[in-house]
Amino acid sequence: MDYAGLAESAADKMGLYRRDADGWRSCRRTDEVAVSWRPSAEFAGNVYRAEGTVAARPQQVWECIKPVAGGLRTKWDQNVKDFEVVQAVSDAVSVCRTTTPSAFMKIISPREFVDVILMRQYEDGTMLSAATNVEHPLCPPQANFVRGYNYPCGCFCIPLPGEPERTQLLSFFQTDLGGYLPQTVVDSFFPASIAGFYSNLTKAVKALKA
Repeated sequence: MDYAGLAESAADKMGLYRRDADGWRSCRRTDEVAVSWRPSAEFAGNVYRAEGTVAARPQQVWECIKPVAGGLRTKWDQNVKDFEVVQAVSDAVSVCRTTTPSAFMKIISPREFVDVILMRQYEDGTMLSAATNVEHPLCPPQANFVRGYNYPCGCFCIPLPGEPERTQLLSFFQTDLGGYLPQTVVDSFFPASIAGFYSNLTKAVKALKA
């Protein structure tokens, strides 16, 4: 499997989503984030766009969200129980396995995801983490988890000119949770989950700065 090629393709799609403002429909707004959605072209579900500003430098926000072994994500993100690097493909690309706890009053049972992830920094200081689902011989499906699938998804940490202590965080979520969940549950879960992600990230960044 061409892990590097799949990772590059996911990163390219993040760039396309970032530039494409058409067709997004608002579904949730909080003090931290505005969430919108549109039908996915990748699977029979939705892709969600989330945009918010975090009161911290881009590097501090990146420190909290970067997908690395032993990173901070498992400490503050309620939707990440465990994260492990299965194979380092290069300095920028790795195959990773993520497990999630039960959610939505335990209507959604624990999930596992196997993704190839690319990390990149651009000349303007923007940092990107992009991912998409893959298969890996070291990650057969586990009996106590439902296998879910992330289609091209990711986060941009974007510096704000003239505001060094603030960061725009633009995220795209595109997940097939797998299993047999009513569509109403799925449609309710994601906007609430994304709002929780931004709220918990804001708290994590404050703790990191303290």
